[in-house]
Amino acid sequence: MIQLSEAPKTLDVYLGAVRSTLPVIGASGNTVPDTTFTLRGVRVDPDNLAAYCKVTGLRFSDTLPLTYPFTLAFPVVMKLMVSKGFPFPAIGSVHAENVIEQTRPISVSDPLDLSVHAENLREHRKGMLIDVVSEVRVGRELVWRQVSSFLKQQRTSLSGQPGPEPKKEKVPPPPLRVSRVDQSIISRYASVSGDRNPIHVSSLGAKAFGFPKTIAHGMWSAATILGTVEGRIPDAVTYGVRFGKPILLPATLNMYADQTPEGWDLAIRHPKKGYPHLTATLR
Repeated sequence: MIQLSEAPKTLDVYLGAVRSTLPVIGASGNTVPDTTFTLRGVRVDPDNLAAYCKVTGLRFSDTLPLTYPFTLAFPVVMKLMVSKGFPFPAIGSVHAENVIEQTRPISVSDPLDLSVHAENLREHRKGMLIDVVSEVRVGRELVWRQVSSFLKQQRTSLSGQPGPEPKKEKVPPPPLRVSRVDQSIISRYASVSGDRNPIHVSSLGAKAFGFPKTIAHGMWSAATILGTVEGRIPDAVTYGVRFGKPILLPATLNMYADQTPEGWDLAIRHPKKGYPHLTATLR
């Protein structure tokens, strides 16, 4: 366990992220590092929280939005992903899935202790997956836990397996809400969240990693869709997200929220072709 005295500087971790993509000294391997990074006594900056709520469309209050603790843990996550022994390069890995478990609302005034570690390296038909686990405690109480599954695209023993049958494109049903996102919104989110990955903020950076345009952050979309059910999210909840096709900027988005006996099914879909950018469940 490595205890950090302060949050890692974003510039430092991104320099490390760039180095991890270089073929000579880049990340590689087939084992999970046993390092856990911790950061104690983190305090929420109300101005940063207010800016986060504004750019995601969520309500600013005295408790944290369900997705906000990720911005507090993000510098530590990046510290882990650029550390020696992490098997993936931090830049170029795809955030494929995300699960947040919250046991109770977190107050803006709560002092927070963070810990981040990796686990569960495994094959996928598109490459290798690894889970990065972030935990938030108030004292000894675990109040929030996130499992972020990252994909490194490469050939594996599962590569020849067929994928799911493609669904026929059909006209999507009328959405609950239509939203518009552009580069100015995503650049503001990058500044607020600390996630300045070039695929989100640089046209050249996006093209270098195979995207025709810059794309929205997955965690921006995971946050903004929660606005459709705000005020109806239980205090103790599990939020599971699967990211689909990236949102190329600028974009118009169809937002969906369907109540089920177990909770809510959420989605962000392309307004014409109907394919999902995000599907999610609140339980």
